[in-house]
Amino acid sequence: MDMQTLDVTGLKCPLPILKAKKALAQMQPQQVLTVLATDAGAPDDFAAFCRQTGHVLLESVQQGEVFKLVVQHK
Repeated sequence: MDMQTLDVTGLKCPLPILKAKKALAQMQPQQVLTVLATDAGAPDDFAAFCRQTGHVLLESVQQGEVFKLVVQHK
């Protein structure tokens, strides 16, 4: 499984979603993008983004101050 990591720590909404959307647009179906974010709204934002776009949120965990969000391209 091909994985990419996108570090958007320090960025505020809506930048993490916008940057993830741009990265996903370059990816193939089933590829996985791991997003590292510090915006407190990121878990809810990514859950809503995946519901709206059809991508799959595989994992949403908090590691200290960083949220690790793992999105699989639809």
